[in-house]
Amino acid sequence: MPGESDSLIAMLDVATTALDGPMILTPRRFADTRGSFSEVWNARTMASVGLDFEFTQDNQSISAVAGTIRGLHYQAPPYAQGKLVRCAAGALCDIAVDVRKGSATYGQWTGVDLTAENGRQFWIPPGFLHGFVTRADQTVCLYKCTAVYNPEADGAVCWNDPDLMIDWGIKPDDAILSDRDAAAPKFADWCSPFTEEG
Repeated sequence: MPGESDSLIAMLDVATTALDGPMILTPRRFADTRGSFSEVWNARTMASVGLDFEFTQDNQSISAVAGTIRGLHYQAPPYAQGKLVRCAAGALCDIAVDVRKGSATYGQWTGVDLTAENGRQFWIPPGFLHGFVTRADQTVCLYKCTAVYNPEADGAVCWNDPDLMIDWGIKPDDAILSDRDAAAPKFADWCSPFTEEG
């Protein structure tokens, strides 16, 4: 007979990625003539699939124009952040890059398309660079973080670094960037503060 953990897992579709750690989580959606409902975060459900932690901060970004890039960002230990990212409006491609020293996939990336329609969420553990590119105007990105923002631990790496070979789906000249992201250091000139142990 199915137990409580089975019913919790049934509320959430979990898919792994090519990298160890990041996961695609799609909450079950209940639809009727009014629209739909889903649980986007449930501590018991997430713990049942191995994501047992406390979130301390929720963030929202609104990007006015398609082709906006935010990233690649990180927060160094001991303030490293895990992030659970979703799209509330519009569409984006969310990117994670493994920068854990000693990892077999160090410097490799994975990405997932997040839209309001597909309801996917992307879990990015500490030890990964994070960024996204918007695919539609007025895209709203929401993400929960496992640590609060600390400006002294904040950092960035060049979004279109040739060593990373990330397929953002846009030409570099078409990217809309902040001054900070445009000036971020190259991957080869950056020393990762992360290890596999944290």
